[in-house]
Amino acid sequence: MTSPVGNWNYPTSIRFGAGRIAELPQACRELGMTRPLLVTDPGLAALPLVGSAVALCEEAGLPVAVFSDVKGNPTGENVDAGTATLRAGGHDGVIAFGGGSALDAAKAIALMAGQTRPLWDFEDRADWYTRVDVNGMVPVVAVPTTAGTGSEVGRASVITDSAEHVKKIIFHARMLPGRVIADPALTVGLPRGLTAATGVDALSHLLEAWCAPGFHPQADGIALEGMRLVQRSLVQATREPGDLKARADMLAASLMGATAFQKGLGAMHALSHPVGAVTDAHHGLCNAVFMPYVLAFNGPAIVERLDGLARYLGLSSETGAGPEAVLSWVLALRAELGIPHGADALGVTEPLVEQLAAMAVEDPSAGGNPVPLDVAATRKLLRAALAGDVDAARR
Repeated sequence: MTSPVGNWNYPTSIRFGAGRIAELPQACRELGMTRPLLVTDPGLAALPLVGSAVALCEEAGLPVAVFSDVKGNPTGENVDAGTATLRAGGHDGVIAFGGGSALDAAKAIALMAGQTRPLWDFEDRADWYTRVDVNGMVPVVAVPTTAGTGSEVGRASVITDSAEHVKKIIFHARMLPGRVIADPALTVGLPRGLTAATGVDALSHLLEAWCAPGFHPQADGIALEGMRLVQRSLVQATREPGDLKARADMLAASLMGATAFQKGLGAMHALSHPVGAVTDAHHGLCNAVFMPYVLAFNGPAIVERLDGLARYLGLSSETGAGPEAVLSWVLALRAELGIPHGADALGVTEPLVEQLAAMAVEDPSAGGNPVPLDVAATRKLLRAALAGDVDAARR
């Protein structure tokens, strides 16, 4: 089945559909770019995918340089190096090309283009975003090649402070890319394991947004439909990598997740961020591993939410209760995708539990959890995940 095509203007201007990468030069020009810097990761930089994008721009009269010194969990040093490259080359815009790591690094580089303050002065705290000199920012065209983080429609970047071993959120409203090219054909070559991990990452955004407290019907509607797309197509995308309809569903679900989680995230991300910072584990895989433990822990507080989700997805369980039906679906989905069940696969060990538990409580995502998190709670979750015992996570 072919990929659907659409032009959307929510939350930014999005060209969606297979083959839309051909419009990259036009998207750059619409934002006033004459000499963009393409930011990607080392693996992608060596593939024809990047070479083809560069060639498209150069054939259209847009000279492009490539910066690819970006780690799987991008660091402040990566952003500093990219900013130096942008300034030295006289680049007037950024093409963010790749998965969440490349997109986050690229958006931070575009933010830092003309700033005089250091990166960490723009952490998402209080009104620190007002420190940004908006005239020192350059525009961004985002081209996702994975279906997971949805960073292409986000106003922030998650960057690791290597000195403190902490992931920090860098935020400004104008970090939202001005143009997005969401071409599912670019995700076809993603290996099965990464398709699975990034896909469950998208699910974690949608699920935590749906369960976050507060009144936000727009986010709730987007989250529900995004989870239906994941249910319909994630397994199929891993079984038949060339299925463009399944790839399109997942790419849409990914950007829907990042739109919906403006409502809030929760303990999945509060645990995943410190684990990624300390062990350098893949962010999507962290969320995938922690998902059932957090669902079990939050269960009594989100019965109505999970009842509604179970009805929407047509899930059932022996008990007939929404929380158990959703948990059973998540466990079966993880097993089908080959997601590890225990946190040991993420590099978590018992000696790290106290450090990670304390970090999780301080993570900005913790405040969106339906159940208030303290160190005792995050310690319990980490130990349950380390033991692979979902029941041990129940309150």
